[in-house]
Amino acid sequence: MASEAKSTINPKVVSPAEWTAARKKLLAKEKEFTRLRDELSRERRELPWEKVEKPYIFEGAKGKESLADLFGGKSQLIVYHFMLGPGWIEGCPSCSFIADCFDGTPVHLAHRDITLLAVSRAPLAEIEAYKKRMGWGFNWVSSFGSDFNFDYQASYPKEDMAGGETYYNYEMTSRFTGEERPGASVFYKNPAGEVFHTYSTYGRGLDILLGAYNWIDLAPKGRDEANVKPHAMAWVRRHDSYDDAPLVSIGGPAFR
Repeated sequence: MASEAKSTINPKVVSPAEWTAARKKLLAKEKEFTRLRDELSRERRELPWEKVEKPYIFEGAKGKESLADLFGGKSQLIVYHFMLGPGWIEGCPSCSFIADCFDGTPVHLAHRDITLLAVSRAPLAEIEAYKKRMGWGFNWVSSFGSDFNFDYQASYPKEDMAGGETYYNYEMTSRFTGEERPGASVFYKNPAGEVFHTYSTYGRGLDILLGAYNWIDLAPKGRDEANVKPHAMAWVRRHDSYDDAPLVSIGGPAFR
């Protein structure tokens, strides 16, 4: 793309023995990182839960459904808060970047007692139109008319935006200007049908869900985003829109 800065790579070329020594040194750090990530995941699972008392209603392919209904017979539910607000012509490019990884995942998660789906505040007809355009098959429901998005830091009333700062990712921030934000929330349903909120993550906490980034991080240039404007992810397009169109930003800097 014309808007992307050229990268300069100046590798140090060494003998096979030197390369192996350097690789093994980095491998030790990678293994330590893996152990730290395992520990972090354990601590995440040990977080306290909060009971969900509010009766949220969603609309999906099966009609009106409660939050408990969305579990689809599983005890664990992971919701991706997809940025698609009422009246939007298309969804957020960064959320679409993540969603491109979804379709092959639910069948595997189902065998670990997990249901994965997306939720947006846009009415179902608008969700379905964009979903058809993108060729996606994953379950995606509308929270239009409910407080769900607002309660889980995924949407903000216009009056809340007037002060210049909003509460996102557990702190006050002015980095976003739009009413919709990305995130992921996790819930558990016990045998009595009670639903509990166990975890939510936002901002760079969603980074691990970006499968393409994990591949990009393996390549010599890495993410190569230092000079991408107006924010690091501005190079991302919906998968049917990669061309020389001007870079745009929806809702301000994403994942930074």
